[in-house]
Amino acid sequence: MKFGIDRLLADKSLRAPLAGRRVALVAHPASVTEGLVHSLDALASLPDVNLAAAFGPQHGLKGDKQDNMVETADELDPTYGIPVFSLYGEVRRPTARMMDSADVFLFDLQDLGCRIYTFVTTLLYLLEAAHGTGKAVWVLDRPNPAGRPIEGTTLLHGWESFVGAGPMPMRHGLTLGELGHWFVAHFNLDVDYRVIEMEGWQPEQGPGFGWPESRIWVNPSPNAASLNMARAYAGTVMIEGATLSEGRGTTRPLEVLFGAPDVDAKAVHAEMRRIAPQWMQGAAIRECWFEPTFHKHARMLCGALMVHAEGAFYDHAAFRPWRLQALAFKAIRNVYPDYPLWRDFPYEYVFDKLAIDVINGGPALRQWVDDAGAGAADLDAVATHDEQAWAETRRRFLLY
Repeated sequence: MKFGIDRLLADKSLRAPLAGRRVALVAHPASVTEGLVHSLDALASLPDVNLAAAFGPQHGLKGDKQDNMVETADELDPTYGIPVFSLYGEVRRPTARMMDSADVFLFDLQDLGCRIYTFVTTLLYLLEAAHGTGKAVWVLDRPNPAGRPIEGTTLLHGWESFVGAGPMPMRHGLTLGELGHWFVAHFNLDVDYRVIEMEGWQPEQGPGFGWPESRIWVNPSPNAASLNMARAYAGTVMIEGATLSEGRGTTRPLEVLFGAPDVDAKAVHAEMRRIAPQWMQGAAIRECWFEPTFHKHARMLCGALMVHAEGAFYDHAAFRPWRLQALAFKAIRNVYPDYPLWRDFPYEYVFDKLAIDVINGGPALRQWVDDAGAGAADLDAVATHDEQAWAETRRRFLLY
């Protein structure tokens, strides 16, 4: 099984169109070869590749920025003497000066298969910057570790943001290479776009179901520490819009449904089983405790529920993390009707909307949680409609 970067390195004919052209690489810490060599070093070692610049997304080329909304500055690479431009600093969209640095942009980011993961939007912004310029964008494709399942409501028009690139559900079930094809078609972009496809990716086969077990997991961002996190993320990321802890400041962030010093995890767990036990299938849910070293509820003992979408507990077809997280919110609201659940702050620089709504691309999930009369079937009906529509939309963009 080979990722796009490994095929590009191994096959000189794939690199032939790069001859005589300046090349830029968009990368992060998980941009590594099968031998765990960083893509920047691997490409720089090739005599037929003129590496002229590099770009880092959110958390930086080195992945050293721990939290969200922590910006990275431009710098000069000390080894190769090329500029390293930040796409999460003074700008989110590549500027004309940045685009002038290269003729071909190699996009080699490991994604998590979730709309809110900002590498998705960074790809769209790069494609839009290349629109009509004659610049080429190549995605060196990598697996979607969450596989093909689709889940969540579709982002509404007018709710676009850096965590909402376009009208897709939370869990889109595409690789970034496939998603780039959809961006080009949906936004009618005039760009020289191509995908260096993977070889042998089998997204519906176990035990990896999207992630080949022959490949080591390298964190694409500081809090994406495991395959379990990648599977749960389409749900647990919503906690960023809540006052509850998502486990930042612990060794297993974004693998819990909540953590809080004033919430009884056992009671919430029982209420979840009462409301919609069918949404709890496909993973084990374990009551636990943690004390964050930083971030929400720092240095306070928190009761929590941890998700184990791994090992014998994992059922790829049954696991629905977006519904599972919605269920945890609903259970907390039922047990604690007056709990200040929703965090009010400018999430990803959106100042006029609640963070939970920005994350979901609309208010439907929050309204469902806060409506005492709304049951599981009500949210399921809205989400199922959107999921089925996306399944039809994405069909012609599947490469594997």
